[in-house]
Amino acid sequence: MKKKIFIGIGIFFIVIIAALFAIPIFFKDQIKAKIEKSINENVDAKVTFADADLSLFKNFPLANVGIQKLVIINKAPFEGDTLVAFEELNLQMSIKELFKGEGEAMRLQSISVKNGKANILFDKNGIGNFDIAIKDNKKPEDDKQSKPFALNINSYKIENFKFKYYDERSKIKMVIKDLNHEGNGNFAAQKLDLITKSTAKISLNMDKMNYMNDVAITIDAVLGIDLDNQKYTFKDNTAKINELPLQFNGFIQLLDAGQVYDLTFKTPTSSFKNFLGLIPAAYAGNLKDVKTTGDFTVNGKVNGTLTDTTVPKFNIAIASTNSSFQYTNLPKSVENIVIDTKIINETGIMNDTYVNLDKLSFKIDQDVFNAKANIKNVATNALIAAELKGTINLSNVSKAYPVKLSTPLSGILVADVITKFDMKSVETNQYQNIQNAGNMTLTGFNYAGEGMAKPVKINVASVAFNTSRINLNQFNATTGKSDIQMTGTLDNFYGFMFKKQILKGNFNMNSNQFLVSDFMSPTKPSSGSETKTESTSKTNSSSSSVKIPAFLDCSITAKANTVVYDNLTLKAVSGIMIIRDQAVKLMNVKTNVFGGQIGMNGVVSTKEKTPTFNMDLNLNKVDIAQSFTQLEMLKKIAPIAGVINGKLNSTIKLNGNLDAKQMTPNLQTLSGDMIGQLLETKVNPNNSQMLTALTENVKFLDVNKLNLNDLKAALTFSDGKVNVKPFKIKYQDIVAEIGGAHGFDQNMNYNLKFDVPAKYLGTEVNKILSKLSPADASKIQNVPINAVMTGNFKSPKITTDMKSAVTNLANQLVKYQKEKLINQGTSALGNIITGNKNPADTTKTKKADAIKNTANDLLNGIFKKKK
Repeated sequence: MKKKIFIGIGIFFIVIIAALFAIPIFFKDQIKAKIEKSINENVDAKVTFADADLSLFKNFPLANVGIQKLVIINKAPFEGDTLVAFEELNLQMSIKELFKGEGEAMRLQSISVKNGKANILFDKNGIGNFDIAIKDNKKPEDDKQSKPFALNINSYKIENFKFKYYDERSKIKMVIKDLNHEGNGNFAAQKLDLITKSTAKISLNMDKMNYMNDVAITIDAVLGIDLDNQKYTFKDNTAKINELPLQFNGFIQLLDAGQVYDLTFKTPTSSFKNFLGLIPAAYAGNLKDVKTTGDFTVNGKVNGTLTDTTVPKFNIAIASTNSSFQYTNLPKSVENIVIDTKIINETGIMNDTYVNLDKLSFKIDQDVFNAKANIKNVATNALIAAELKGTINLSNVSKAYPVKLSTPLSGILVADVITKFDMKSVETNQYQNIQNAGNMTLTGFNYAGEGMAKPVKINVASVAFNTSRINLNQFNATTGKSDIQMTGTLDNFYGFMFKKQILKGNFNMNSNQFLVSDFMSPTKPSSGSETKTESTSKTNSSSSSVKIPAFLDCSITAKANTVVYDNLTLKAVSGIMIIRDQAVKLMNVKTNVFGGQIGMNGVVSTKEKTPTFNMDLNLNKVDIAQSFTQLEMLKKIAPIAGVINGKLNSTIKLNGNLDAKQMTPNLQTLSGDMIGQLLETKVNPNNSQMLTALTENVKFLDVNKLNLNDLKAALTFSDGKVNVKPFKIKYQDIVAEIGGAHGFDQNMNYNLKFDVPAKYLGTEVNKILSKLSPADASKIQNVPINAVMTGNFKSPKITTDMKSAVTNLANQLVKYQKEKLINQGTSALGNIITGNKNPADTTKTKKADAIKNTANDLLNGIFKKKK
């Protein structure tokens, strides 16, 4: 009997468990239909979700409806903007709710959201994008019956949420990220206590001015909620801004025309640790190990109504007197700290808000620093006035405060500056409205860190502030083996600092020695087995590229006695650099190098992912051996180093890509043209396999006697190939025309056309020529000889038509002699027939007599046959 009972119980539990697994399958479509119905009946927006499922185990004993990837996108006037998006939305309800009929609403008890975002926008007309509820004229009772879901919520939870708020009229932008929030309370009641816990990071900007940036907020609060009056009262609460503790009292009430605020807040204690708590934890160090004296308090009051045109009145006071702090693990303390700051609005008009930093003062060792400032007219055109005066030994900063630096700071900063300006003048570059006065000097500053190839030492940097601009009166610095001296002006320093505008300026720079490598991070050397292309590719992929700063728009007139770039040593370098739009424009740059001078104009740009350049070069009397050996580009374009000694004048126009790290030309992308003229040249044929092979195949050519002085040649290059426009050279009384192409890989295909006098074509031709009279020999025209050079410069292949040309010439000479003898014989025969005698006939050679005899025999034979 007992056995049957146990079996029965077991079967019962199996059936129950099977039912719990089966129910979600049967009710899934019903749940999806209710979700779609709820969306269609309530939301005037484009709503999509990937899937919806039902689980009876996830939040047992409650049923859990999960909605994946829910997205709500606005219609006009915010069409296309994402209002809300969730990775996961979970709705919890009693299991019995699943069995309600089609017309009955399912009552929700809990809601949770994971990985979501919301964007709340107000346009210039005050219209918000969140008003997406469908508006109808149904009676309340009909509306109630048609609802697929009803709220009976006891708890809700939000995990990893991001909230954005932007009001186009007031230019207020707020971002809340990493938001985690949960609340518990009986929402079925009209009055309830909601227990909440919240953590988030908040950023706040008003009219492009930043007031908070990723400030950590923690709030644990009990809110008294009066749903009938839409009133929310702070009861028991603790809050932290970073580590600064605050307590709130009062209420917020929602009205049709806005929100009413009646709040007070303050620090629960007056310890100076409260001030350190304002500093983000990443920079404040361990506050448990800090000793403080004096006080620090925050007291605030907010009272009034927030509407489209007004804000609540508020008064926030931040104060500290004669305070100090010292971290136990650091040798120095910060003393005599005085802080007196007020943020006030007395009218409820946003533009009447003002900030007064009446005093900020502190002392480290014997160095005292004072500052004060005030900001007015914050909403329309902020007016800012500030005074800075004092001395800071930068090396003491890390000894008194736990600043996380890879390398310690050093140097003395001395400031005595007064400034007054409005933000509209900054935005519109109306520098005449900016009032500045004073000086700031930095001496003995050393810095080494990420992004710096070598440590930088600023011996002196002196800046003077005046109404129109900021003058850099002196700048003297060294890094590695390089030295820089600079003076100049900055025209919109405030726009750069406060509005993220382009930093504009004009500078004069001088240097005795400037090594480019001192300003470029080193790269790992490649193995010997890698090709240049492979090595370049690996370097680019494994290290960051050099980028010209996008925030710079300045002109630099530079002079340097010596500049070392890669393997080149440049002397007497001068020119103008214009830095703008992530590019450097070079103008009238000149340098002495390779025994001559090179001038250049062009642009180097790093705006795109791959840096590019476009350059015009002017080479004036540069040494061929040096330039074509040390410049890989010239070596590829014209491999004449070692073959031709002398000087070169040339103009080169070229463009292409740069190696992103080394900023050297990528030869495979090089294109352009070159016109060159050789000066004071001498040919070294023994250093060229090509010339050696040519002389072996073209016997009449002695390259040692070639005179290439003033030879001009033009060529173009692209895609790793160089095309040489045909040019002529003269060797003794031989004219040669040369043209063709070669690749950067040194493979070549050149055509040589020689116009050669017959006397240079060998003994066979000369024997025939010797039988001619000088007058007849002079009538023989020059012979064209063609040669083709292929292969590569180190292993050339030479083919010529010399043999056929000589054979053709010999045959022509023989034919010429025959025709001449026949002509002579015919002439003699005619004289015999006519009986004419020429005085010269008496001196005829035996050969002429033979012709005469032959002619007589021929005539006799003819007459006899006639007879």
